[in-house]
Amino acid sequence: MRSLPLPLTLTARLSPVVVLAAAGWALSSGPSTAPQAAENEKPPQKTESRSSSEPSATQAAKTYPAAPAPCTALAEKTIKSLVPGAKTAGKEIPSTDTELRRTCSWNALEGYEYRWLDVSFEVLESDEAAERSYESRLKDKSGGGAVPGLGDVAYSVVNLATEDKQETREGVVVARASNALVIVTYNGSDFESKKAPGTDEINKGAIKAAKEAMAALEDGRG
Repeated sequence: MRSLPLPLTLTARLSPVVVLAAAGWALSSGPSTAPQAAENEKPPQKTESRSSSEPSATQAAKTYPAAPAPCTALAEKTIKSLVPGAKTAGKEIPSTDTELRRTCSWNALEGYEYRWLDVSFEVLESDEAAERSYESRLKDKSGGGAVPGLGDVAYSVVNLATEDKQETREGVVVARASNALVIVTYNGSDFESKKAPGTDEINKGAIKAAKEAMAALEDGRG
């Protein structure tokens, strides 16, 4: 049995996200006046204190407070279809902040066909921060297009790479919903023919995974 070349790994991982700090309240009092006579003194006026349970006006409640569990975001039949031969449980990639970012990977080589799938959730402090992160991810991407009906806004792109005459086709879907992002990376190769799966197969597979992951985010699963 001849040895197979090692599968290509993803060339980039999630970039760090800048978390916005909320500004504090500044309470000021009016100028003080010296008391003229004891009988003219007035008791200090009572100021209203903000309840600790009441949200600050400078920090609105987040739609999505934390990233859901990524390895349970997709149906088992979806994983079996997109990554034949993979363990449906997946493998969660360690994260320094699981409330902010969580990623699960599935990969398998069945015969000569190799497939890799990543599903990531990224939860930021505000809708504005998520929008900036979304836009930054699209700066270096071209040739793709919008994905209607996926979150508030979504974009997909498919690229072909060749290394040592081996083709790999990779699709990426980035979607935003309020203060959260869903990022899906899906690629594949055929190590016998040296060819890559078709653009339509990779693009549709990535979008299918992104839609299921977005549903998991919106349902609050995990």
